[in-house]
Amino acid sequence: MSDNNYQPPKVWTWIKGEGGTFSNINRPIAGPTHERTLPIGKHPLQLYSLGTPNGQKVTILLEELLALGVSEAEYDAHLIRIGEGDQFSSGFVDVNPNSKIPALMDHSATPPIRVFESGAILLYLAEKFGHFLPKEIAARTETLNWLFWLQGSAPYLGGGFGHFYNYAPMKIEYAINRFAMEAKRQLDVLDRQLATHRFIAGDEYTIADIAIWPWYGALAKGGLYDAAEFLDVASYKNFVRWADEVASRPAVKRGRIVNRTFGEPSQQLHERHDASDFELRTQDKLEK
Repeated sequence: MSDNNYQPPKVWTWIKGEGGTFSNINRPIAGPTHERTLPIGKHPLQLYSLGTPNGQKVTILLEELLALGVSEAEYDAHLIRIGEGDQFSSGFVDVNPNSKIPALMDHSATPPIRVFESGAILLYLAEKFGHFLPKEIAARTETLNWLFWLQGSAPYLGGGFGHFYNYAPMKIEYAINRFAMEAKRQLDVLDRQLATHRFIAGDEYTIADIAIWPWYGALAKGGLYDAAEFLDVASYKNFVRWADEVASRPAVKRGRIVNRTFGEPSQQLHERHDASDFELRTQDKLEK
């Protein structure tokens, strides 16, 4: 692990337990590891997730829809503890064969519709309820351009920069420099776009903003890898202006704490089954 002169073998083999922080859950095969039926709450929309950036995308959108008065967007958010391998249960694999959060079941249809991959869930909900995705073809396409930009770019920020800067068992200068350069290039892409647009895809707040903010906005607010200073995020003025505006939205403040299991107890709502849970069931209330 510590040999920087490592030479790959002809055929890679898995050595269980190696791999640093996530070695207990990483494996080279798919499918379930254990039997477990997922819980089903009282609402048609059943979300199985964790309050990571990808999970926050969906809960922010659902809270934004509820803020508009879309009562059909009421949902149950069940906690999936990925560090404990909940995503490898038979029930979860039935919803998402890729064993990644978030995953959604829509019980308003018969049979229920499964939706997995965060970008697909955002698109599904925006189309289902008719909000946060423009109907005019050019504006819709621009929104989807940025939604898919996020889906392709965030792995470089998270699995690339975030992993080697924050999680890897050793600091590898080449890897950190490689992905820091890419992260800063992406910040520059966003900053240039936001120099002439209030929101990511134009003057309208859309699922593009909802997708991008939990990753890049959280980075701007100092909540991702503690890397804002290292990447000099404050120098991207247009981007920071946007990040602050989105962060101030009440629905964003609510959505970002759903299924959250870290940070201040008042900012953790492990499961959400009713709007009153934000007032009654955050961890600071439950731990009294």
